[in-house]
Amino acid sequence: MCLITFAWHPGSTQPLRLAANRDEFHARPTAPLAVWDTPHGLMGGRDLEAGGTWLAANQQGRVAALTNVRDPRLSTPAHAPSRGELVASALQCRDIDAWLIQLANTQAQRYAGFNLLVATAERLWHLHRGYDGTTLTEVAEGVHGLSNATLNTPWPKLTAVTQALAHSRPDNWRHATQEALHSPQIAPDARLPNTGVGVTLERQLSAAFIIGEQYGTRATTWLTLSQQGEVAMTEQRFGPLGRFEGETKLSNSVPRG
Repeated sequence: MCLITFAWHPGSTQPLRLAANRDEFHARPTAPLAVWDTPHGLMGGRDLEAGGTWLAANQQGRVAALTNVRDPRLSTPAHAPSRGELVASALQCRDIDAWLIQLANTQAQRYAGFNLLVATAERLWHLHRGYDGTTLTEVAEGVHGLSNATLNTPWPKLTAVTQALAHSRPDNWRHATQEALHSPQIAPDARLPNTGVGVTLERQLSAAFIIGEQYGTRATTWLTLSQQGEVAMTEQRFGPLGRFEGETKLSNSVPRG
């Protein structure tokens, strides 16, 4: 993903509500939201080039999401593995605490910069690999946003989508976030971040919904996680120049004791 906003309220009937855009080259092969055969039981879209994903859930109600970090000061290690594999790995490991600690201490350095969110109905972690190092924190209750810097960095598009979620009601949050996530408005030059890609591309990337022939917003996803571990996802897909290409809805099946 490249743009995520989420409401985190542990202890409530719906601890997590998340809305996100995935931006990518249109030529990169991608499978739509589905239940995977391998690894068994994961639910999400899939990058068919590297085999990973940007947002997925498992049958036990664990959710993981990823964004890349764009920072001209941050170098990419030689032969770095795909960051998309981190989401699938987070959903398959038995001890998520131990896995995240190991990733933060040593393994994250193998990858280019990234943000990883991992949630259960009780806890939500944010792992950030950036220029200043790698940090692992538990996210405080409230409404947050994540793009291609660290958590809650006030880029204009991130501020807009986070405010849309914060000001919405539980019964209209999807509509409110859709309007913000699908906005093609470009930020003023004075508010553009400097992520090393040049002002022309910074302008294009400053829109929440990026419209282009070669690169743009490929998907918008809404996800809810209940206190019982039930995950529901809706994915809308888009082609070059923002052409709508379809919608899929899925939910996991949580075993009842």
